[in-house]
Amino acid sequence: MINKFVPDIYQKSIYDIDYKKLKKHGIKCLLFDLDNTITPVNIKNPPKKVKDLMEDLKKMKFKLIIVSNATKKRVEPFKDILCIDSSYLSLKPLKRKYIKILKVYKFKENEIACIGDQLLTDIWGANRMGFLSILVNPIGKIDFALTKLNRALENAIYTRLEKKELLKKGKYYE
Repeated sequence: MINKFVPDIYQKSIYDIDYKKLKKHGIKCLLFDLDNTITPVNIKNPPKKVKDLMEDLKKMKFKLIIVSNATKKRVEPFKDILCIDSSYLSLKPLKRKYIKILKVYKFKENEIACIGDQLLTDIWGANRMGFLSILVNPIGKIDFALTKLNRALENAIYTRLEKKELLKKGKYYE
């Protein structure tokens, strides 16, 4: 049961992921969480560093999609400025939006990697779908109200995962 929260890969940030290795292993599509994965929740537009990373990933021929539980108003500026697709109000970890992405873009489960900062939404959602799950540390200290509740539950999950030696905060792996 607790294994469903264990990411396949754990890295410090989106900038520490070995995207060439992902490409080599057949990953064609990267699903990025927005808040505290790509940018802190209080930032309204993507910073240059994010723009540069997304451009590099496009050059590597990845399909890039923001998959967020946030509203359209929150997600759209990032979608428009980065020129990538998005799914807002995704209700992660539910499967509905993930299934839609599989159908619309015609990817197989083993061709998709999900990148996010939360065990309860991003990692559990990816693992439920059979996607490669990549956990990164949250990059901001501010969270939305529901996320604060998730973080409290997450801390209990981290404690259990650490006791079972399945995941330890700050101990990164590929």
